[in-house]
Amino acid sequence: MQIRWRSGRRLHTYLKIGTCVLVGVCYFAFLFRESLNAFEHRERANAAEALEAAENTEPSKQQLKLKRQQLQRQRLLDQQRADSSRTNGNSSVARKTTATPASTLNPVYEYSEELHSRTERDLKLRRDHLAAVCERYKLQEKYPPNPWEFFISPGHNNLVWCNVFKAASSTWMYYFNILAGYDLKYLQRTEVQPLELARQRFPRPELAELLELLPSALSFLFVRDPFERILSAYRNKLEGNRNSFYKALGSKIVHRFRRRSTGGPWPRCGPTFEEFVRFLIQEHKAGRRFDEHWAPIYSFCTPCSVNFSIIGKTETFQRDSEFIIRQAGLESLLLGKLPRRKLRKIGNLARSGVNSEALVEHYFADLDRTTLDQLLKIYRIDFELFDYDYLKYYDMVHPWTLEQSTQTAGTGTGTGAGAGAGSAAGTGTGTGT
Repeated sequence: MQIRWRSGRRLHTYLKIGTCVLVGVCYFAFLFRESLNAFEHRERANAAEALEAAENTEPSKQQLKLKRQQLQRQRLLDQQRADSSRTNGNSSVARKTTATPASTLNPVYEYSEELHSRTERDLKLRRDHLAAVCERYKLQEKYPPNPWEFFISPGHNNLVWCNVFKAASSTWMYYFNILAGYDLKYLQRTEVQPLELARQRFPRPELAELLELLPSALSFLFVRDPFERILSAYRNKLEGNRNSFYKALGSKIVHRFRRRSTGGPWPRCGPTFEEFVRFLIQEHKAGRRFDEHWAPIYSFCTPCSVNFSIIGKTETFQRDSEFIIRQAGLESLLLGKLPRRKLRKIGNLARSGVNSEALVEHYFADLDRTTLDQLLKIYRIDFELFDYDYLKYYDMVHPWTLEQSTQTAGTGTGTGAGAGAGSAAGTGTGTGT
């Protein structure tokens, strides 16, 4: 009995030990498996991270390489376009040079050899005509050279210009300021008068200096129909002008030639064109010096004593100006440098023939024949020197003569127009207003 009990107890102990060993083995096996799984998972995760990093890094390199290739292609394309544009531009310039290069003075005017030759012929005819008139009236002796309004640019092929006011002078004043070295933007925005700017760089020359340079110089001036010129001066300087000097001059003319009601105030408006003409006639008879805006060209620029290379006219201003620029070799400096407002002004000047004639007729209708005769005594030499027609103005003025208007006013039976004509001549009884 005791032996069985002991053997049973021993067996029970063995079972417990075996169970513990088995449990321990299973536990360690479980731990080993878990450790192995954890290790495999970690290795798999590391591999995944490495793969992801490799995948992320590889596309960025490819993208960078792609961008570089795109930039290289773009640069090559830009260079090809630039070369193509340069080639086309050169061929275009070559075509224009060999054919008919367009003028940059005014888009309407085109330069050509045929036009160049025709311009040369016209300018020679003008010079020959002027020389004949000067010789006919012996004007060289009467009017010696007057250097007052000359501009000399020795650094540009001895370019010499006599500035005739109210004969498209503002454009050439702009050109001379460019030659003086002023910046284009400054010229367009400055409030300083162009004449003042130009004189800072081109002072008034001495007579000896002018005479020394003239034989080798390209000298020129621009002229205009004399009566159109004085009308332009009147409208610009006296008809509503607020400049203090010309406003005072206008008041002086009004006080001298306009009647007023007894005890009444003087009218505030400026002088009429008829009053201005009477002022010119009176000043001329008194031998007084004229303002440069209406001074006759024969005494102002003295073309009979100064052998000008070129006589330009406002009627052909575009053509003549470009001819001068090309003759002086100043294309790169002056062509294409005018602001748009000046180009429009030049275009309007070229198209203003009909409108200008109607405007002249409107103002000259206030004059009578006698007043026109007296005015013509002042400017007739300019008409003849530059081959302008003065006879047409007799169709614009009153048909009455001084004697007829005086007789009509004296009998007291004249019409209002006749009385006005008498007043215009300074002898009538009309009010002259």
